[in-house]
Amino acid sequence: MWYFSWILGTGLACIFAVMNAVWLELREGDAPTVFDTHES
Repeated sequence: MWYFSWILGTGLACIFAVMNAVWLELREGDAPTVFDTHES
C-alpha cells in the first residue's frame, strides 16, 4: 500500500511544478522588471 502514497506524492509534486511554471509565465507579462526599465 506504500506505493499509493508514493504515486500520490509524485503526482502532486509534478502538478505543483507545472502550476508554478504556468503561474510564472502568466505573471511575467504583468509588471516591468528591472531589465525592462534599463535605458541604453
